[in-house]
Amino acid sequence: MSDYQVLEMGGLDEWRGHYGGFTPEKSRDGRRVVDHELTMQYIGMTANAFEPGEEAGYWHVHERIEEVYVFLAGRGQMALDDHIVEVGPGTVVRVGQGVFRTWRALPDSPEQLRWLCLRAGGQELPEFPDDSRRAPERPSPWS
Repeated sequence: MSDYQVLEMGGLDEWRGHYGGFTPEKSRDGRRVVDHELTMQYIGMTANAFEPGEEAGYWHVHERIEEVYVFLAGRGQMALDDHIVEVGPGTVVRVGQGVFRTWRALPDSPEQLRWLCLRAGGQELPEFPDDSRRAPERPSPWS
């Protein structure tokens, strides 16, 4: 049996319709905890959507987890300790352990602020010069 799973999350414009969170009291509209739906060993991921003007409403910090935020649509801001950075399509923000963070969609954002948050942690990743192995003898499935 192959070790893969497929989850259809829908297009970006459908993300707001999902209600979810890590626990019932941390759930909200526009959050999908993908690693609760797929069996993920070393990474976690959420898919998120905020309406213009909406904000997280809390700060948080991780002691062992590193996060990467990949912004896909809309305009917003992230507060990182004492700094505020502008975010929008194509912005990627890495946040290390011990950094407080919060975020919001700008009130005048032309659309929902949508992003993926990828989480990993515990240990530094080993340096793999190239962990992949090509298989040139395997025919293309598109032929």
